[in-house]
Amino acid sequence: QVQLVESGGGLVQPGGSLRLSCVASGFEFRYYVMGWSRQAPGKQRETVAWISNNHEPTWYNDAVKGRFAISRDNIKKSVYLQMNNLKPEDTAMYFCHGDFRMARVLANDSTYWGQGTQVNVSA
Repeated sequence: QVQLVESGGGLVQPGGSLRLSCVASGFEFRYYVMGWSRQAPGKQRETVAWISNNHEPTWYNDAVKGRFAISRDNIKKSVYLQMNNLKPEDTAMYFCHGDFRMARVLANDSTYWGQGTQVNVSA
């Protein structure tokens, strides 16, 4: 059974940091492009970042470039999102997802999805 389990969300003040984690099971994680997407209430889901199966290349949404960093550990079957200098507009449910094809990850059309972890940025 395929599972993607996210953790690390929470409430943080503007300018603070969080590190999201996602642990995968049930599929060959090392062959998959992995991504993080987010969805705020009333808005469309948007891809935040993705990382190739071999760690490079990576891609970031312009809204988070320079503040967020995606990484992965193929031995631990995990993908991470380090989020620094968080802003109120980063408040959203964050989802981990994966697919063989980068285009599908970028398009939020991945085969596998987690249930999400909530991030709230507020003073």
